[in-house]
Amino acid sequence: MLSPASPKYHAFPPVGLRDRQWPEARLTQPPVWMSTDLRDGNQALFEPMDRARKLRFFQMLCAIGVKEIEVAFPAASQTDFDFVRELIEGGHIPDDVTIEVLTQARPALIDRAFAAIEGARRVIVHLYTATSAPFRETVFGMSQAELIDMTVASVRHIRANANSMSGTQTGFEYSPETFTATELPFALEICDAATHAWGASARNKIILNLPATVEMATPNIYADQIEWMHRHLARRDSIVLSLHPHNDRGAAVAAAELGLMAGGQRVEGCLFGNGERTGNVDLVTLALNLYTQGVEPGLDFSDINAIARAYEDCAGLPIHPRHPYVGDLVFTAFSGSHQDAIKKGMRAWREKTSKRWNVPYLPLDPADVGRNYDSLIRVNSQSGKGGIAWLMESAYGIVMPRRLQVEFSGIVQRHMDDIGKEMRAADLWRIFSAAYLEPQQTEATDREPKEAGASAPLVYRGHRLDANGKGIALDITRDGRCETLIGHGNGPIDAAVHALARAGIAARIISFEERALRASQEGEASAAAFLEIRLAGRQTESYGVGIDSDIVAASLKALVSGIRRCDVKK
Repeated sequence: MLSPASPKYHAFPPVGLRDRQWPEARLTQPPVWMSTDLRDGNQALFEPMDRARKLRFFQMLCAIGVKEIEVAFPAASQTDFDFVRELIEGGHIPDDVTIEVLTQARPALIDRAFAAIEGARRVIVHLYTATSAPFRETVFGMSQAELIDMTVASVRHIRANANSMSGTQTGFEYSPETFTATELPFALEICDAATHAWGASARNKIILNLPATVEMATPNIYADQIEWMHRHLARRDSIVLSLHPHNDRGAAVAAAELGLMAGGQRVEGCLFGNGERTGNVDLVTLALNLYTQGVEPGLDFSDINAIARAYEDCAGLPIHPRHPYVGDLVFTAFSGSHQDAIKKGMRAWREKTSKRWNVPYLPLDPADVGRNYDSLIRVNSQSGKGGIAWLMESAYGIVMPRRLQVEFSGIVQRHMDDIGKEMRAADLWRIFSAAYLEPQQTEATDREPKEAGASAPLVYRGHRLDANGKGIALDITRDGRCETLIGHGNGPIDAAVHALARAGIAARIISFEERALRASQEGEASAAAFLEIRLAGRQTESYGVGIDSDIVAASLKALVSGIRRCDVKK
């Protein structure tokens, strides 16, 4: 049991921003995206990526459309330094992509960073100093004034290096590390000092990055902090205000969204939320959240499966099957009520009653991220008739009448109780075929699959109609013997019912439906017939199903199938 929290922990104090504007704001455009997968994310891996995997990851980020990529901390290791050199010397950086490197506030480390980026067309040098009281007082042993002096000296050192580089457009980013735990007046003071030291202007902007290095409070507190800084920063038109939320409380995406409403213009994060502890903000989730609100994110996730597999291969980390938008099961429903709602919603969407996506339980059309509809509904013991009907329709084009859905789901449920495992569309088709479809045999039927105890004593073999279509010669196999039954009626089905009645099989048709099926790969069209019948002396009905290129043959097969099903139920 947890110990009492009150003596050890306390609520994070509010900012006191009484006239906050962000709650009424709406996101109408995407932020500048900056991926820190290759630096921050790489440092969080069990085994950091080697140069080959880092290059593959970099190329994937470029293909997605990320325009700013933090590629390394060059002074951290020779591997990081060499990777930056490989990107530049190997010509791997697209013209519209800016790389970024990180450095601490030490002259030797700054010089090492500039040695790594020599020859780059465009680069951002990212300086950070931890600003919260525990770091100032415990880690560094510095006063506020001393930390500002160190930061300003480092900014000037970076500016001097940048001015000495020819052919390289050098941008600058400053992060007051542990911003969310820093007193806001001091965070403002040190950011304004860095802005002044860089000589920021509308044409030479500074990126001020305000990180939730450790997520310490609810997302609304972070939004208040961002809005407070947004309002009070000097030279605001010379600043790109950047966000870097971590996920210690599990709310990084929410914090980023509210931070953008509060004045943020840029977001730093990682694909799928990789990073130290519980990770950085998930750029994929954040971008697709915008997309579902009608905002084009400017990132290409149209083949999300390929991105996910490449990420897992490069980073060596699995993606959770329930990860938003991406996990293998996020577009999958096992629950019967969910399946029924999705099935009806998808049918309405396909009929194009509205251009607006509004399918129950699906905030995003799976097709928009390159996922097909095959995995939308999967059948297990929790599933109902809607899910079963969806799989039969989507995989095989069989649109079952509602009462047939109920009847068939009972058959499937009995199988599920026996095996206790998930059923795929092919499993359902095998059960459906054995239960309903008329066997194409002309001899005794002892090889027919025996579904639910059926012995298949009655088999359709063929038919011939007279000139006016009201008389029929119905060829069947009954109990292993071939017979031809003769009957007359108002049409082929009525005539067949009469012929069967003359042979001692009295059946009454309760309902009849027919539907065209999708054409086969060979171009051959077929039809499905569904007959609900009741045999004389029985209290319950059964469905029969027939499929054939000829609708009359399909209907007669369904009639004989229904009689067989009635025999199963006796």
